[in-house]
Amino acid sequence: MAKWVYMFTEGNADMRNLLGGKGANLAEMTNLGLPVPQGFTVTTEACTQYYEDGRQINDEIMGQIMEAIDKMEGITGKKFGDAKNPLLVSVRSGARASMPGMMDTILNLGLNEEVVETLSQASGNPRWAWDCYRRFIQMFSDVVMEVGKKYFEELIDKMKEEKGVKQDVDLDADDLKKLAEQFKAEYKAKIGEDFPTDPKVRADGAVKAVFRSWDNPRANVYRRDNDIPYSWGTAVNVQMMAFGNMGDDCGTGVAFTRDPATGENGLFGEFLTNAQGEDVVAGVRTPMHISEMEEKFPEAFKQFKEVCKTLETHYRDMQDMEFTVEHGKLYMLQTRNGKRTAKAALKIACDLVDEGMRTEEEAVAMIDPRNLDSLLHPQFDAKALKELLQWQSNWEHLRELLAVKSSSQLMTLLHGLKEEKKLFWFVLRHPQKISQV
Repeated sequence: MAKWVYMFTEGNADMRNLLGGKGANLAEMTNLGLPVPQGFTVTTEACTQYYEDGRQINDEIMGQIMEAIDKMEGITGKKFGDAKNPLLVSVRSGARASMPGMMDTILNLGLNEEVVETLSQASGNPRWAWDCYRRFIQMFSDVVMEVGKKYFEELIDKMKEEKGVKQDVDLDADDLKKLAEQFKAEYKAKIGEDFPTDPKVRADGAVKAVFRSWDNPRANVYRRDNDIPYSWGTAVNVQMMAFGNMGDDCGTGVAFTRDPATGENGLFGEFLTNAQGEDVVAGVRTPMHISEMEEKFPEAFKQFKEVCKTLETHYRDMQDMEFTVEHGKLYMLQTRNGKRTAKAALKIACDLVDEGMRTEEEAVAMIDPRNLDSLLHPQFDAKALKELLQWQSNWEHLRELLAVKSSSQLMTLLHGLKEEKKLFWFVLRHPQKISQV
């Protein structure tokens, strides 16, 4: 019998083609002893089989998924769908080549109304619990059952209007509980049946949805643009949830071990307290620089820096990581070789040689030949360009730099150049008059 499912403890980084990039790296981090929420990976071969079987998950694959859930329950000490000690999981894609944002994700799988009540009491935060549930109903309906999210957004807008508030965060626990009921009613109206309560039934639908998203329009376009074969398929990672939004002692963030724009060696990233992972990239809140995490969670930050050093040394490359802090405890959710600019790629490759992590031959192989062209052309100094942009709004400074005796003379000189872009290019075309560049 073929093996379609691997626990994180059974995989490693060399199994990327079978487990996908995310699954292989989660397995590798588990093997390194890092704090990874445990789970399992459904292989890329299972995805291929799904399409060969007419977009259905066959009994053999589904049986192995259920066995893996049982093992996961044993590892975590929690039970899927149990009201007293519930196991909640995320279901995410993980192709062998990175395809950020192209495929679908399901969070908080395992929630139902009984579980919500348990979480509400255990956390002391009923608003958070009901917000998780209404988000899950909306996500499951949209991603798994293909009910458009707009219907649920309309219900949220109506609720905010009735309450006289402008932001989702202004809705309290009772409001979100009502929304959850309205969401389930909307689901029944669109699908013709009640919202499913059995978590294992939902698991089947969630895995199917991720497999199906391999063939969605945005994923197909991305693969064509990046020369990723359709035949590769995607793996699916089912992982225990770690919550960064349970209170002020929780948070989530993304970080690089080096600056992806310049290649400078040092932590670069963003962090939010009391937030879920998507909040960092969604733009709904202004994140903090990763360095501010030290003040908020000193112990977790200390551990995180050690993890960063471990990962970069192990992979011998700059790492792009996602993490969550739950009640002060650090959880690593993902690591991968980070994308970088051509300038950063060159510096990182050279620095890795100097640091003894790479040979010169390996460093050369790390540079994409297509990026070399951009490095061979004359370039403006980034700092100087930034200063020039600032000068656009600083007339007095600009007057001094251009050796114009008065602002009126400056205005005469720049007559007709009212647009900011025109002023900018005027300054660039007279570098001999700008002593500081």
